[in-house]
Amino acid sequence: MIIYGLKTCDTCRKAMKLFTKAEFRDVRTDGLPENVAQAAHARFGAALINRQSTTWRGLSEAERARDPLGLIAAHPALMKRPLIEAGGCLYLGWGKDVQAALAGKD
Repeated sequence: MIIYGLKTCDTCRKAMKLFTKAEFRDVRTDGLPENVAQAAHARFGAALINRQSTTWRGLSEAERARDPLGLIAAHPALMKRPLIEAGGCLYLGWGKDVQAALAGKD
């Protein structure tokens, strides 16, 4: 299991606390691998961008219109977190549905 997120993100910390054996990759320092980014965008589309973030609110309309993957590459904090890769599947966020789907995996 690989958890992509930000080391300063409380939600990512919650996921890491539950999945102690998971590998954590900070997208701010390590970036999001291109193949993972493409697969996540194909699966989640616009939901991959956190439009409630302060980073999003600080963007101009022209920047907001950019390609989502380009936005995440330029502003990693825009990615909804955590993005979890487990058993060949991707999960986004830390809602009850994701937690239930990942129950028993580590």
